[in-house]
This record gives sequence, C-alpha cells and structure tokens, in this order.
Amino acid sequence: MNLLVLLAIILLIIAGHQLLRIIELSRGLKKTKEWQVSDSDNNMMGKALLLFVALFFIFFFWQVNRWMDRSLPPAASEHGVKVDALFDANMYLITFIFLVTNAFLFWFAYKYRGNSKSKAEFYPHNNKLEMLWTVVPAVALAFIIIFGLKYWNEIMTRSDETKKVVVELYAKQFDWTARYAGKDGKLGETDFKQISGSNAVGMDTADVNGFDDILVKNEFHIPVGREVEFHMRSRDVIHSALMAHFRAQMNCVPGMVTTFKFTPTKTTAQMRKDPYVVQLMAGINKQRAQDGKEAVEFDYLLLCNKICGASHYNMQMNLVVDSEEDYNAWLAKQKPVKTTVAVK
Repeated sequence: MNLLVLLAIILLIIAGHQLLRIIELSRGLKKTKEWQVSDSDNNMMGKALLLFVALFFIFFFWQVNRWMDRSLPPAASEHGVKVDALFDANMYLITFIFLVTNAFLFWFAYKYRGNSKSKAEFYPHNNKLEMLWTVVPAVALAFIIIFGLKYWNEIMTRSDETKKVVVELYAKQFDWTARYAGKDGKLGETDFKQISGSNAVGMDTADVNGFDDILVKNEFHIPVGREVEFHMRSRDVIHSALMAHFRAQMNCVPGMVTTFKFTPTKTTAQMRKDPYVVQLMAGINKQRAQDGKEAVEFDYLLLCNKICGASHYNMQMNLVVDSEEDYNAWLAKQKPVKTTVAVK
C-alpha cells in the first residue's frame, strides 16, 4: 500500500512537470511577450476583484451570524453595561470603516484597471484630502478616548468605605487564593519574607488586623448588589485577574498591590436561568457529550489573562455570586487564619 502511494506521488509530480512544460511551450506561440498584460486580462482581473469583495463581505456577515451566539452573556456588573456600550460603539464604528474602506478599495481597483487607451495621471498632493483623512480619524479617536476615560474614572472613583466587601486575590503559578477581611473590615499587612508552607500568601503574623482574615481556595463568593473591592498581588510573575462576565480585569504585579472594584448585578443562580446562558451552555454540553465528557453548569470564573507559564491555561478559580443572605451564611462557615503574634 505504501509503495502504491509513493508511486502515485511520483506520477503526480511528473504529470505536473509535463503540464508546466506544455504551458511554457504554448507561450512561445503567442505574438506578445508573456510579461505583457492585455486589456482583456485587466478586464477579467477587475471583474474578479468585484466578485471577490462581494464574496468577502458575504463571508464576513456569515461569520458574524455564525459565531455571535458564542460571545459572552450581557454584563453582570453595573459598570459592565457601560463597558459593553463602549465596546459596541467601537465595533459598529470599526465595521462601518471596514466595509466602506474595502468597498472603495476594490471599486477603485476595478474602475482604474489597466487600459492601453488611457494613461495614469500623476497626482502628488491634495491639502483638502490630507485634512479630511487626518481630521475624521482624529475626531473618531477623540470620541473613543473621551468616553473611555469617562467610564474608567467612574469605575475607579472611591465610594462608601463602610458598605463594600474587601477581597484580596493572591496569584502565583498556577493558582489563586482569595483573602477576606474579617469583622474589623481590614486586611492584615503582608510581608513576602514570611511566605512559607503554612503562610502561603505571606501574611504578617505580627499584625493583629490579619488575625480574623479568611483564606479560601478553589471557590470564592461575593454578594449581589454590593460593591466588591479587589486588592491584587502576585508572588512570582505578572498575572492578570480577568472576570470577563463582570467586564473586570487588572494586572497582578509582584511587589505592589493593584485594585479594581465592581458591583455584581446577577447571582450565579440568576445567570444559570438566563435564556442566552441556557442556550450557550446547551451548545457547550453538546460538544462535551461528543467528546465523552460530563455536562457542566454555568459558573462565573476568575481567570489569568497573562501567559504566565506552562500551566497558564489551567489557572482559574470559580466565583459564586450569592444573595446577601446566602453570602453571609457562607462567610459564617469559613474559619479565620488563626495567626499568632510573633514573640521576639
């Protein structure tokens, strides 16, 4: 069988070589040189370009329609609605420019195709055109930047200190640890020199504010309708805390603390009942069934969005959004760190 395949490949190569030889010999029978382009060649290529751009646009819209139901569900945070609005505005603008630019590009390629009876005009400069394609992009970019800064300032503005939930996200290759402020509402200080097997996040064992802190792994909870302020640290390399359903992302940088905050608007239970999410998970579980895997339910996820090493793809943690009552009940079951004051 392998010998027959090898012989078929050899015969195919020989046939291809002979075909190219025939084409080369046939060129010698033409009255014109092979590098000369005729008007009929230009007309054919011009029409082919128009056909190509039409098929290109059809393929583009088909792709949008085909994969639209694989995009993220609507934002599950207050600020996420504004982020989605800004994202949509950008996409509409980019799509409009993409369609108009390519339509003109291929139309001009057809309209001004080569013709032996016409001659190209030398057109070195036009101040009005230069001004037009300088001012219009500048105005569009100014719109994007101004609204982006406006929303960013609204997201990062300080709020009521007494009502928010404070959670620290500690990143290291390749997992997350969440730390909650205890009843005092304050996270204990940290000291990287004290990192050890029993003190994985490097808490300062001499700081009394950390005695009632709570450490959780694998899954952490936050309450719906209350602002959550995240303090983010990294032990080793730059990680990036991504909570895509809340439109939240912030780098975790070794040697410093970064912050981000948002107010969740939908509990995990509510999202699991959302029609779009139900449809999305049905498609995912259909594919998992074909791969011989068990069905899964929707969960919010904390992911690392930096390529931080070999197991980066697996660096994730479940995030559960509870009602206020369920959150308080879950928090009451968690045990504090139980550190002791260092004796000197």
